[in-house]
Amino acid sequence: MGGVRRWTARADGAATVGGVTSDSAATVTADADIVRYRCAACGNLTRFNVVTTRRTSAFHHFSVGGDLSIEEVEVLDETVEDVTCRWCGPAAKVEEISADAPA
Repeated sequence: MGGVRRWTARADGAATVGGVTSDSAATVTADADIVRYRCAACGNLTRFNVVTTRRTSAFHHFSVGGDLSIEEVEVLDETVEDVTCRWCGPAAKVEEISADAPA
């Protein structure tokens, strides 16, 4: 079960990973707390590598052919472990800013 899983967002709003489709894993809902970041070293406001641990509850639906579709994903717990600037790298100091701060 371990290893890195990379989600790919699709044009229809769903996401896929390893042949598994999820209708809500790649979307952010309007009521979610949105955190913005700023790199104190270079001023970057748009590109960050964010390592997050999530505990979720989801409905897994298998087709008769064995294809898995993950639906109704609910995030029960989420912890941001690390944020690094995509431009400066891990040596830069990244800080959280208010979601309604000017860009």
